[in-house]
Amino acid sequence: MRSALRGLGTALCALGAVAALVLLPAGHARAEGQEADRDFTIEDPRITESSGLAASRAHPGIYWTHNDQDAPLIYGIDSRTGTTVATLTMQGIGTPRDMEAIAVGPDGDIYVGDIGDNLDGSWDHVWIYRFPEPKTLKDQKVAARQYVVKYADGARNAEALMVHPKTGRVYIASKNEDGGGLYAGPERLSSSGTNVFRRVGEVPWVTDGAFSPDGGRLVLRGYFSAREYVWQDGRVDGDGTSVGAPFQGQAESVTYTEDGSAFMFGSEGRESKVVRVDRAGAGSPSGQPSDTPGTPGATQAPGASAVEGEEGNVTVGFLVLAGAFVLVFGVKRLLRRD
Repeated sequence: MRSALRGLGTALCALGAVAALVLLPAGHARAEGQEADRDFTIEDPRITESSGLAASRAHPGIYWTHNDQDAPLIYGIDSRTGTTVATLTMQGIGTPRDMEAIAVGPDGDIYVGDIGDNLDGSWDHVWIYRFPEPKTLKDQKVAARQYVVKYADGARNAEALMVHPKTGRVYIASKNEDGGGLYAGPERLSSSGTNVFRRVGEVPWVTDGAFSPDGGRLVLRGYFSAREYVWQDGRVDGDGTSVGAPFQGQAESVTYTEDGSAFMFGSEGRESKVVRVDRAGAGSPSGQPSDTPGTPGATQAPGASAVEGEEGNVTVGFLVLAGAFVLVFGVKRLLRRD
């Protein structure tokens, strides 16, 4: 009997060791493997107000961002490490006032929206800057073109600038607590005159937005939520679908991963975190979210992300580990009594 119980105790100890391995979350393996396009922390101490986010088209795993300030600096962040691999200094433009958004167009150019107006109408015009995405990742100066922008229905505050990946047309979503407007720029921006943006739709309170790589969808985020819309004939179609934006202290930015399979949500603050949320419809034939739970296109609950699965692994591992140790403790007591 004693020998059998000892054997059982040894087996249960082994089970406990296995359970301990389960407790090593997927995040541990992720850090070791340094996967791109996953959750990452912006390590650069210069970046304290990351206000826009755009996935690079030329450099997989790299995300462009900038501070909400008047310095003409754009930072390239490696999502595998969270470190800055390129600092771009825009030249040929005036002093920025309130840079709020960034996007990469189908022409390979980076577009920066100096479109903020915290007094909601104090500026009679705003600016867009544009320059080719660098072929090499290093600190360098870039020659940027500057475009003057006005709204057909008067000045307003905005924090979201999107460039359609097929047509190259630039759109701006204004920011208003009671709801803003979606504005379309001219077919081609002109650097010699004023570019008038005209209202083509209504949007909620928006702090950033982005087009999907195929141009068929538009995601818009606010401080507490985000919705993805079908994009058709130059307009949003329908009321959109919630995409489960994570809760972030100063929710300022969103973009799609380069392959369109997920959203990347960013926020302001020192060492701010960029959070990946897998796109619910990425695996469905139509590419549209489904309302049926458990299917590849199932709509995610608010805050759902790849992290959710890791937390589930940790919970299961903890329960297995706790049960194993309880059994081992009981066996040892039986051995002492034998």
